[in-house]
Amino acid sequence: MRVLTAAAMQELDRRTILEAGIPGAVLMENAGSGVAEVVAQRYAVLHPGPVLVLCGRGNNGGDGFVIARHLRAAGWQVRLVLLAERAAVAGDAAGMLDRFVQAGGEVVEAPDAARLEPVLAAAAGSRLCIDALLGTGFARPPEGVMAAAIAWLNGQPAPVVAVDLPSGVDASSGCIPGVAVRAALTVTFACPKVGLVSYPGAGLAGDLVTVPIGIPAPVAAAAPDEFLLVDADEARALLPPRPADGHKGTFGHLLVVAGSTGKSGAAVMASAAGLRGGAGLVTLACPAGMQAVAAAHLVEVMTAPLPEVAGALSLQAMEELLALSDGKQAVAIGPGLGLNDETAALVRRFLKETPLPVVVDADALNALAAHPEVFACRRGRATVLTPHPGEMARLCGRSVAGIQADRVAAAREFAAAHGVVLVLKGARTVTACPDGRVRINGSGHPGMASGGMGDILTGLIGGLLAQGMTPEAAAALGVYLHGLAGDRLRPLYGDAGLLATDLLRELPIARHSLLKEPSC
Repeated sequence: MRVLTAAAMQELDRRTILEAGIPGAVLMENAGSGVAEVVAQRYAVLHPGPVLVLCGRGNNGGDGFVIARHLRAAGWQVRLVLLAERAAVAGDAAGMLDRFVQAGGEVVEAPDAARLEPVLAAAAGSRLCIDALLGTGFARPPEGVMAAAIAWLNGQPAPVVAVDLPSGVDASSGCIPGVAVRAALTVTFACPKVGLVSYPGAGLAGDLVTVPIGIPAPVAAAAPDEFLLVDADEARALLPPRPADGHKGTFGHLLVVAGSTGKSGAAVMASAAGLRGGAGLVTLACPAGMQAVAAAHLVEVMTAPLPEVAGALSLQAMEELLALSDGKQAVAIGPGLGLNDETAALVRRFLKETPLPVVVDADALNALAAHPEVFACRRGRATVLTPHPGEMARLCGRSVAGIQADRVAAAREFAAAHGVVLVLKGARTVTACPDGRVRINGSGHPGMASGGMGDILTGLIGGLLAQGMTPEAAAALGVYLHGLAGDRLRPLYGDAGLLATDLLRELPIARHSLLKEPSC
């Protein structure tokens, strides 16, 4: 599903008005009436209110004026509060405010905190609140009367409906530079915005409904696909072919480089996930001391014992590792490797020398922190990195809080700077491509926040790379299938107690479900 930045949405509006000849007032009317219809259906039990509509002076406020007029016409008790002087409202919004007044509506002006306070005190009994304060065009953290109104909304027991997006959420990234509305429902226009499907903004949107506003199909089709929310339809289109005359060699041989003393489970899970993801063959390269343990758990996976030091892979394993990679189609490296200095040096040297597509995770990512020369050596070769926020912070030399504040930007900047596909794990995992394209995952749930889930994802992406997929497609599909498998198990396990190994059997079932359930 295509999702848009603020600039892309503004361009859609511009082209609709100038090229298709549809006036902005018509788009505003369609937007406001669409929200009113959703509100009337979703909150019918709250009719006739009272309902409080808080409006800014811009186009988002204009949408709010339309909403107030339609709700009032449907018998709702509407109280409209404008956080500005009426004379400050201009353009299409001014016309919509006039229409509301002409229809018998009353406007309460509260352009400053002193005048707003008694107005909000009188509205404390509202059964429903509409946030039409700030739209996609706001450029700085809310302050003054806007910040006061947002804080008040967040303290109310009544549900809050956000118009287009919760005020204070950055439409293009999901970051929250100041205070922001916590909505129960967001009704957005034409297409979801990036900030509504990427955290932290996604956590404030509540239920998300998209309503059409009359943008012609040819104009909408020309919108950029720079940002996509990966849903079932997007994932289905990425599935690699499985020819009827295929054999295990057809579907690729994945080399997994993983494991150390005490971390054999990570190697086992990553290797098994490669097979569950559809690879024809998987070989696990691991320290000699854990080979017997791994082989006992992986009857379908070949194992190769390599020289070790202190229970982890030694630099002396380099030549054998390069020999093992001969004839393979992809490499997954990192799960459970440990933090031994020799192992880290081995990882860096191997990644510099191997021409194969690789997916890099866990301890292998830590080995790359402060070593950008490895990425320079791999530029032009398929490379997927799968850090969680802590690993990403080490790679970037930034704080975890800084990464999480704007996940899209963090992933996008690193991918472009180093020529890699960057999978920033977490709620709504972000996959960023070197050319600036971003894929935001639409599957998964909080029950998947447990140890080993990342190892499963690494092996899964590696298995897809081995089947000949591009790194961008393998990453986006792998992340979606991983989350989908978890979603399918949620009715059984709920949001706690789900183990990473529970996903293994579900992965091929989740993949098969995509083929069985095309969208209508």
